Amino acid sequence: MGRLAGKVAIVTGAAQGMGAATARLFAAEGAKVVLCDILEDEGRATAAAIGGDALFLKLDVRSDAEWEGVVAETVKRFGQLDILINNAAIVHFSPIEAMPAADIERVLAINVMGTMLGAKHAAQPMIAAGRGVIVNISSVDGLRGCNGLSAYTASKWAVRGLSKSLAFELGPRGIRVCTVHPGGVNTQMGNPFGLTGDAVNVGYERVPLQRIGEPEEIARASLFIASDEASYISGAELAVDGGWSAGYYQTALPGAPASLAGQP
Repeated sequence: MGRLAGKVAIVTGAAQGMGAATARLFAAEGAKVVLCDILEDEGRATAAAIGGDALFLKLDVRSDAEWEGVVAETVKRFGQLDILINNAAIVHFSPIEAMPAADIERVLAINVMGTMLGAKHAAQPMIAAGRGVIVNISSVDGLRGCNGLSAYTASKWAVRGLSKSLAFELGPRGIRVCTVHPGGVNTQMGNPFGLTGDAVNVGYERVPLQRIGEPEEIARASLFIASDEASYISGAELAVDGGWSAGYYQTALPGAPASLAGQP
C-alpha cells in the first residue's frame, strides 16, 4: 500500500518542474492528485501522463475566486482534501534600485498571496474533517539573504513566517503546516538554459554536496511531510539544498575539497 493511499492532494505549479515531480510521486504513492497551474496545455499533458485519478484544473494562485473553485471541485470530485502543496512561484532578478513596483507586486502576489489563499481555502474542508497537511515550498533564500533577489527572498521569508503562524492557528484543528526549502533545482526556473552533464553543476562547487538538486529529491521531502510518518511534525523547516544553507566552503581553510584548490 502506498504511503498516501486514500489521500487527496492539490499541487500548485504542477505543469512542470518540482510540481510535476511531486504530483507524479504522490500518485505513485496512492494519492488522488489535482494538478493546478496557469499553463493549461502542459498541465493537462502532465495529468494525462500520470493517468489514474490525476486531474488538471487551471488556477491562477492570485485569484481568490479560482482558489475557491478549485477546492470546491476537488471535494466534489473526490469527496475530501487531505494535502495541499503550495509550490507555484516565480523568481525575479534585479537590483532593488531598478525594480519597478509592478514587479515587486507580482512576485509577492504569486509567491505570498497565492500561498495564503491556498491555505485559506484548503483549510476549510480540512478543518471540517479534523485532519490535513499543508506543505509550503519556500527556498534556501527563505533561510538566508541573496543579492539581486530582494523581492524573491522577501517572499520566501514571508512563506516561512506564514507557515509558522498557520501551524499554530490550524494545529489544534488537526492540520499540520511545514515548509520545504529547496536549493538550486534542475528545473526550468533553476536551470533556464537547459544545461546538462557537468555544466549543470557549475556554480555549486562550494555547496557541501557540490551539485544541483533534482525535482524528485524535493518531491520526496514533501512526500515525507505529507505522509503519516511525519504525524508529529508541524511548524518545521526542511532544507533540501545540498547543504547550501549550512554555508559555503572556505577554500583557505582545512577541509575544503581538493577540486576547489586555488579558488578564492
